[in-house]
Amino acid sequence: MATHTDEHYYVPHGSHWPAVGSLGLLFMMVGVSAWLNGAEPGFYIMLAGMAVIVFMITGWFREVIIESQSGIYNEQVDRSFRQGMFWFIFSEVMFFAAFFGALFYARNMSIPWLGGDSNNFFTNLILWQGYESTWPSNGPANMGGDYDAMPPMGLPLINTALLLTSSITVTIAHHALIAGKRAQLAVFLAATFILGFIFIGLQAYEYVHAYQDLNLKLTSGIYGSTFFMLTGFHGLHVTIGAIMLTIIFLRVLKGHFTAENHFAFEAVAWYWHFVDVVWIGLYVFVYWL
Repeated sequence: MATHTDEHYYVPHGSHWPAVGSLGLLFMMVGVSAWLNGAEPGFYIMLAGMAVIVFMITGWFREVIIESQSGIYNEQVDRSFRQGMFWFIFSEVMFFAAFFGALFYARNMSIPWLGGDSNNFFTNLILWQGYESTWPSNGPANMGGDYDAMPPMGLPLINTALLLTSSITVTIAHHALIAGKRAQLAVFLAATFILGFIFIGLQAYEYVHAYQDLNLKLTSGIYGSTFFMLTGFHGLHVTIGAIMLTIIFLRVLKGHFTAENHFAFEAVAWYWHFVDVVWIGLYVFVYWL
């Protein structure tokens, strides 16, 4: 492979991975559509599409790691990676902002309107007579039946402590990498993804508790839908982040990264801090308020 100096921007070679990813997305979307419309093979088509996407991500990331370790990236490429990661995280911020916006709209606008506040008295009188605008609420029609709201203490508080601790451990690992303390780096990086997987396990237990003991389900009106959408998508992001941290840990064991060249580590650390910040907002606005 040709040598690339700081004066020349590295132009990636042609790749088949975008086509493979597009094929996987096609299979997954067709499978989901068929499955939701009652076609039994749709579920298996969806799984096949997901498998293709995982195969694509694994292969493509492997090529990028090989390119990075071969030293063909320069400072300009590093800046491009950082800008790309910044905009990716920004898109994730907007993603969660939409769900937090839905929660705000339901609590501060829709529920008061249906309950007949001072400006919308006839809404309550004509459409939902006797409905009281309280939160949490499963709506005027009592969708899903009676339920108990998820309390902020217990598992949610423990999960908050786990994620806050994981932010500290990944920061310590970052400083250890810069200082050249490889053993400390490995220990605290391992602690970070272990805390992440414990969080996922406790959240799964919380979901079982919500369904079996609290009768709190995705069908429990606006509260149930916003609760599971926000916590569920956040749990998905924690899972992705923990997997990425595990991969970074395995790369550390192989001797990858130096104090000067470790963007992949930084990118995953940024993502992990973002996930932690989202959880703090989620814990306050979903569990406490």
